[in-house]
Parts: sequence; structure tokens; C-alpha cells
Amino acid sequence: MALVGNHRKGHVMECITETFDTKNGTVDGVIVKWPGFSILMVTGPRGFLACPAIDVDACEGYGKAAAIIESGPDNPIGTLERFCQRKITKANRQAKALGIEEGMIAGDAFGLLA
Repeated sequence: MALVGNHRKGHVMECITETFDTKNGTVDGVIVKWPGFSILMVTGPRGFLACPAIDVDACEGYGKAAAIIESGPDNPIGTLERFCQRKITKANRQAKALGIEEGMIAGDAFGLLA
């Protein structure tokens, strides 16, 4: 796991990455953290899973599989370990074609993205 800090005039942003091995290959997780807010996603050659800050419908026009993981201000994902355990709440057409469905546990979908 790599940890990089970027400090600007009292502003702190971190980027954390982690690689996950699946039976079909590897996928990469990334967290971009600001004070009080983070964006999390796991990416592979075939598409990605992300927190609700990403618009999966917009990704459909690019032909990439994309799905959203359950999260919110009252129950944020917070870590890539927790990301693996969350349910998928929305999947675009390309993600569904890979077998990624609403209700699926995110970690179970990693191999479908590799």
C-alpha cells in the first residue's frame, strides 16, 4: 500500500492505493481523502466500482462497466477493507453484462473487473 500526502496552505489531501488479487487477475483500489470527505474506487481493465460520488450513468457513454457501492454521510465507507464488504447499489449496463448486480458484495465483483 502506498501513502502520499500533499500539503498546501493548511490543506491536507491523501491518496492511498492497494492492489487486490482475484482469480482473474488484479484490481487496484484507491482512496483520495480530504478532511471530512473521501472518494473511493476499485478499478480493473474491464471497469470500476466506486462510492456514490461518481456518476456511473455518465460512464455508460464511454463503454466502461461501472457500479456504485453503498455509502452515505451517516455510514461512509472510509477504508478499502470496508469497501470490499459493502453491497453494490447501482450498476450500469456494461457492469450488468459482466455479471455485476445490485445487492452483490463489492469484493465478490472484483474478479469480474480483472
